[in-house]
Amino acid sequence: MTTTRPSFLTEPFAAYYHREVPEEDAELTHTGPGTPCGEYLRRFWQPVTHSADLKDLPVRLMIMGEELVAFRDKGGKVGLLELHCPHRGTSLEFGVIEEHGIRCCYHGWQFDVDGTILETPGEPPTSTLKKRLRQGAYPVHEYRGLVFAYMGPPDRQPPFPVYDVFDRPGFRLEVGTGNVKHCNWLQIMDNVVDPVHESFLHARVSNVQFTDAAGRPMECLKDIGEFDVLETPVGLNCFQTRRVGPDIWSRTIEWVIPNIAQIPDPRVLPPDYADGQDMLCALPRIFRWRVPRNDTETLEFTFVRVPEGEEDEYTKNPGFAVAAQLAGRARTYEERQRYPADYDAQVGQRLIARHALEHLATTDKGVIRMRKMMREGIRAVARGEDPKGLDMVGEGPISTYGNDTTLKMPYAGAEEADQKLVRHTGLQLAEDFIQTPPSRVPGSR
Repeated sequence: MTTTRPSFLTEPFAAYYHREVPEEDAELTHTGPGTPCGEYLRRFWQPVTHSADLKDLPVRLMIMGEELVAFRDKGGKVGLLELHCPHRGTSLEFGVIEEHGIRCCYHGWQFDVDGTILETPGEPPTSTLKKRLRQGAYPVHEYRGLVFAYMGPPDRQPPFPVYDVFDRPGFRLEVGTGNVKHCNWLQIMDNVVDPVHESFLHARVSNVQFTDAAGRPMECLKDIGEFDVLETPVGLNCFQTRRVGPDIWSRTIEWVIPNIAQIPDPRVLPPDYADGQDMLCALPRIFRWRVPRNDTETLEFTFVRVPEGEEDEYTKNPGFAVAAQLAGRARTYEERQRYPADYDAQVGQRLIARHALEHLATTDKGVIRMRKMMREGIRAVARGEDPKGLDMVGEGPISTYGNDTTLKMPYAGAEEADQKLVRHTGLQLAEDFIQTPPSRVPGSR
């Protein structure tokens, strides 16, 4: 009798043959220095901390397995340095913030935000050490309350990307609540391109995250509807299209290369068409990065588009789809079992999900497509090329393609005919938005 692990179990009570756990998919999941995926992610600007956290003390960070320290000197400049002093290795998290840079607490060596050594107290006046040596530093860019870093090859640094959803009339951009998820970054990104999970995890198991204007669960979300994925110039659109009374509703979640999710508002409001209007297009409310802290922890950084005159319910109202989504926050273990959310589903796949154990199905077409595109980007970087996504950075805001759109659309008659209409409408909308991004659609909000 063999005990070799079969790839596909077909017999009842066969767990005995399924006990060995294979290695993780290192090409996609390992992000430390020198790893293929780590070098890929380092080619893009990544958020590393919140501006509000840089006060009068240094902030110790770990980003993609690298130990770093962030600080704002008294002159207002932000620095991101290697954590350990190059003299004797003392952690700069205990350093003294100066007018220019930071000073090591141990022997007083002072470092500017670019790694220049400004002073080496105790060394003789003739010492040239500070002219010959530098502390490791990364370039940073502060934007709207987040601190971003470029951690790739210095000679390949791209311009900082600004996306079209960041500046919209009638909306303000706020920084969302920070979050740490205790699992690999990729299984959180997989969730982005898996729209079907919303119909079960969110709408049936934990039906508190999608509500109508009166706060009632949206029964229509229990219907999977018609779903598909479409490649965009910046990533993938994963859309679900449903019949909701006299309207057709297409909800699109977007993966923006390499580790960004654009997510529509979970409050599904009834259409409020103006006179003569037959389509409403809403841009996503959530713009979220998933940044590996290491291979088994992931940091989430978020921008929230908030209508002027409204509060940011995503971060201020725990009942508004927030507490259940963040890292087990304010929930007992029993509550998590009874009403599991994204966090529970993601960390429940092991610290690093094992792709060799998966049996991907029709509903995983977005996951399959995204992983393929990531491998292409990773391998392009390994060949010394620029990955897809960097070519979009230049003059002007970068177009994105996520949206939440409703259209007045009479029933086509029989159920099968109407289902075909729904499917065709969703695909046609997605294709049209590639030609005219949602942010350029007249009346989009």
